[in-house]
This record gives sequence, structure tokens and C-alpha cells, in this order.
Amino acid sequence: MVRIKSSQKFFTEEEVTGLTGICPEHLRGLAQNKHLGTMAATAGGGSDKLLFTNSDLLIMAVLHPRCDH
Repeated sequence: MVRIKSSQKFFTEEEVTGLTGICPEHLRGLAQNKHLGTMAATAGGGSDKLLFTNSDLLIMAVLHPRCDH
């Protein structure tokens, strides 16, 4: 079971990885295949980050098991 604060609206990739146990590589692949999350540009022109909603988080927790590697 994933427990989160009800006031939190968006989750970063790092937070989702910690909450669900899905590694970053599998997380990006799942988000791309299932059209989950939204891209957010970072300040300074760095790499784009994915932001996930509570619904996205719940879908990922159900669809993908925790990574063992």
C-alpha cells in the first residue's frame, strides 16, 4: 500500500521511485507507454522531469511490481 499526504498534488520521479519501488528506467518506460505524467522543464535548461498526479501514482503501483534490481 502506498501512503501519501492528501494535500500533495504532484510527485517528482524521485518521489514516485521511492514510494512505488519502481526503478527510474522502468518508471520512464511505463510512463511513456501508458501516457502517464507530464513533462516539466527545469530551470537552467537541464533535462526535463516528469511530474505525476495521485492518479498516475496509483495506476503505476497497480500495473508494475517493485523492481528487484
